[in-house]
Amino acid sequence: MSRSEKPRRFLCNKLHSDHKFLHLFLRKPRIKWSTELRILDAYEVKSVEHKKKSKLGFIWENMKGYRAFYALGILGTITYNVLQLVVPYFTQQILDNFLSGENAAYNLANRRDWLYELILGMVLITFLRTTVVYLSCMDAEIVSQKVLYRIRTHLFWKIENQDMKFYSTFRTGDLMARVTGDLDAIRHMLAWVIRSIVEAVALMTATAIYFLYMDWRLALSMLVISPFIFLIIILFKNKVAPRHKALRERLAEMNTAAQENISGNRVVKAFAREDYEIKKFEACNQAYSKTNRKTALTWLTYYPYIESFANLMPIVLLVMGGMFIINGSITMGEYVAFSGLIWAITNPMRMLGNIMNEFQRFSAAADKVMEIYYSEPEIVDAPDAIDRPERFRGKVEFRNVSFQYSDGNMPVLHNVSFTVEPGETVAIMGETGCGKTTLIHMIPRFFEPTEGEVLVDDIDVRKMKLHQLRKNIGLATQDVLLYSDTIDGNIAYGDPHIKQEEVVKFARYSAADEFIAKMPEGYDTIVGERGVGLSGGQKQRISLARALAVKPAILILDDTTSAVDMETEKKIQHSLRELDFPCTKIIIAQRISTTKSADKILVLQDGRITECGSHAELVAKKGYYYSLVKLQTGEEE
Repeated sequence: MSRSEKPRRFLCNKLHSDHKFLHLFLRKPRIKWSTELRILDAYEVKSVEHKKKSKLGFIWENMKGYRAFYALGILGTITYNVLQLVVPYFTQQILDNFLSGENAAYNLANRRDWLYELILGMVLITFLRTTVVYLSCMDAEIVSQKVLYRIRTHLFWKIENQDMKFYSTFRTGDLMARVTGDLDAIRHMLAWVIRSIVEAVALMTATAIYFLYMDWRLALSMLVISPFIFLIIILFKNKVAPRHKALRERLAEMNTAAQENISGNRVVKAFAREDYEIKKFEACNQAYSKTNRKTALTWLTYYPYIESFANLMPIVLLVMGGMFIINGSITMGEYVAFSGLIWAITNPMRMLGNIMNEFQRFSAAADKVMEIYYSEPEIVDAPDAIDRPERFRGKVEFRNVSFQYSDGNMPVLHNVSFTVEPGETVAIMGETGCGKTTLIHMIPRFFEPTEGEVLVDDIDVRKMKLHQLRKNIGLATQDVLLYSDTIDGNIAYGDPHIKQEEVVKFARYSAADEFIAKMPEGYDTIVGERGVGLSGGQKQRISLARALAVKPAILILDDTTSAVDMETEKKIQHSLRELDFPCTKIIIAQRISTTKSADKILVLQDGRITECGSHAELVAKKGYYYSLVKLQTGEEE
């Protein structure tokens, strides 16, 4: 089995879907974006400059291409509800003309064909109505699934293209709730809620018109109850809306608690905190259950009033209809038609409360989905971004760079300036929290300086296309994330077209080939989620191989060898000096053994570069670096 045919199981853990495109993507990581995904361009992925639409406008936007089909289904819903009146009408005709009317005996004896025609018409209309109901329900379900797929695809696209600030703002559990439960509420809106609203309005309107046609006085005496029911529904809507929003927040909190606990299960077990975590999740679960119960009881509080008013209609019909029959204002057939259709007024009124409840659930969910759907990352390609499809030379320059997080009071970096020539190796050292990682994250534009410029090949990175910039950078961090995939798939993540022998070569560069060869299935061994089953050093070496496999012009290593032994580190350092492609290396490290062979060493303290030079030069200065050398070599003792 080739790499392109191996299942990308890590994506299955992220996002479950039975849609055609995701099936293709999960099975074939090398395929190009399909025509299905390019539909994003057709309905404007740029979100019209942050302008949020109404919730129904949001649905309408994503129904592009299916609007006529959906409208046909709505027309079918109206049609089959109007057809509900035909059978009672035929029943009225049979009663008045063949059973209780003045000419009933004559018609039964001489016009029996008419009776058969009415009965046959009732059967045919019932069959037609059943067919239209089935087709309209299928129509609504098909369109809702298409829209659900489209929104979910775009939502995931939006999440994937956000910047670091987005991921520090939104919780993982909350995002998962938006991609799953909230989207299902939107699908339910299209598949059931809208159709139910149309059904209720169409049935009530058609029945009211028919009642008024038969006898307007009896009709008005029954319909006068309706405004009271509508008033109760409005009061219910105002009460339940904030509770649905609160319910949505409790669900996100519960999802986040579960996700964090599962991800951090090793820490939980290491500190024997299972009971604490169970109690914490139980608190979230109780909060969700309590809010869910309050939301459900809100409807039960108002339902008896709606039911009471709805049940008044048969009483009104019995009293007023009986009086009208006695004085001859209506026929027995008309009374039976009124009686047979009274459900067509009372049932929609009962349904409206439940429909309003579901609509408020949709409204709360749509707010959360639209927040992501119309969000825009702050770090994007400039309108006049330079197109540089060729490989970069690898020069990196910081000019008077300062940085401060938007939610922080203290600057992280102060007036940092240095240059790394193509092919050079620069090591960055400093105390924990001095800004080393923030510094290197500005090269691929994970963050942007609040002052100054970061240049690659003498071009400000803000003027480059993000995709081209990041494709020329290989990044390996101390905190390694490996996917639930094969070792081969993890190394080839950045370039799925890479050949098997090249994967092995880069594994040798990172001193990973030896332990991989001892694995049960070698490079085809499936690693657990986040690399479970591998040691810290093994994960770091696979991460380094993954960074090297894209043959970057700039290689950034953030304390990548901190978990490997000294002998393995020595092999890795030797391999990095002997790479078969030109590469500028920027290495964050704490070990002198890692930094001493660098062309240039930068010492960062409190966000400022306090020392700069080679190993020998910095030792001669007898500053911070010199004290580290003494500390790590044991001379200080």
